[in-house]
Amino acid sequence: MKKIGILTSGGDCSGMNSAIRSAVRTALTMKVEMVGFRKGFLGLIKGDSLVMDTRAVSGILQRGGTFLQSARCDEFKVADGQQKALAKLKELGVEGLVVIGGDGSLNGALALDRLGFPVIGIPASIDNDIAFTDMALGVDTALNNIIYAVDCIKDTASSHARAFVIEVMGRNSGYLASVSAIASGAEYAIVPEIEYDLTDVCSQLRRRFEEGRDNAIIIVAEGAGHAQAIADSIKDAIGFETRVTVLGHYQRGGAPSVFDRLLGSRFGKRAVELLLEGEKGKMVGLSCHALVATPLAEVTVTPKRLDDDMLRMAEMLGI
Repeated sequence: MKKIGILTSGGDCSGMNSAIRSAVRTALTMKVEMVGFRKGFLGLIKGDSLVMDTRAVSGILQRGGTFLQSARCDEFKVADGQQKALAKLKELGVEGLVVIGGDGSLNGALALDRLGFPVIGIPASIDNDIAFTDMALGVDTALNNIIYAVDCIKDTASSHARAFVIEVMGRNSGYLASVSAIASGAEYAIVPEIEYDLTDVCSQLRRRFEEGRDNAIIIVAEGAGHAQAIADSIKDAIGFETRVTVLGHYQRGGAPSVFDRLLGSRFGKRAVELLLEGEKGKMVGLSCHALVATPLAEVTVTPKRLDDDMLRMAEMLGI
């Protein structure tokens, strides 16, 4: 290969820039040109590209998000859009592609692979809901952002004897909610993987209140329930003054943690190496600190289950 492309797609997260920088510098060291596509698959279809040299990736390591930007692209979901993207890659002389993103982005990478174009995927999703990798890019930074916010809110909860319901991201995964509950000392984690009984939650909160513990933190994954409805139910059931905080997109941004900078650097380097070794249609993942490559066809159809031990720990430590 003489020229490789790279793009970021779907929701942004911290660590993407680290992966881009690493991929570019690895390729240039091996005398391979790099081309970046702006705004994901949308930019790929339009041919919105830029030459990636060392200057292009200088000073991006410490920045959150993605300097290549990202966008949703419905056109790429259909065969005609995929053929346009393939034609543009060939027109530009790009012989391989690195795709950084979540499940939708990796499905897009798989579509190109099935058209015979060499693609390697890098998992980037703060929900940590991608199979065959212990951690995806952005997860660690998002957790640190959540913990900082919860610690601040805990101070107010203690000062005013209130219960706070804090909503974090996680449409189909309770990873952020369960891990942040453990790390912040929250009383409850409500996740989409497990049905919860709000009556039991209120009963436990009432018992805590009777024991003299007059504040509480409940962390809710967005896919598990409506934070305001949960807060209202708690107030109606036990008279506990409740407040709601929805962290929203705050979780996504900010300077990447050391872990995400290192993980992105490792993923980017290995993705380029795999393409140059003749590998294609795979995703780079982290397994017990080692990098592994798994076929995208397996990754995209395998759900990632939340660790039962993590859920039990969150429940046990919240008592």
